[in-house]
Amino acid sequence: MSDHQLPAYAIAHLRDVTFGADIVRYMCEIDATLTPFGGEFVVHGGPVDAVEGQWDGDIVIIGFPSRESARAWYDSPEYRAILPLRLQNSLSATVIVDGVKVGHTAAGRVEELLRGEAV
Repeated sequence: MSDHQLPAYAIAHLRDVTFGADIVRYMCEIDATLTPFGGEFVVHGGPVDAVEGQWDGDIVIIGFPSRESARAWYDSPEYRAILPLRLQNSLSATVIVDGVKVGHTAAGRVEELLRGEAV
């Protein structure tokens, strides 16, 4: 993996999901939209152990080979066709974020920030 090809993650915090026919359809159809972009579920709901603060809802994390592939998936006609099924049946916040290089450390991040190399 080059420095320019970091993995990326689409992360969604879902709340107040109305589990009905639309969400079932969304869940049955999302896998096919991920495949062309190398997307794979890393976390898909399940019990959360809130060790700090309060947490409500579910979290979904989908890994991609790069930010470009994650964004291409999210913007694809195939995903856009089913996205309203989720949006109309849940409250959610979704982000796409870069992962880190193998061997990343917090101390290294501090050095980057102090040198003005990182956003």
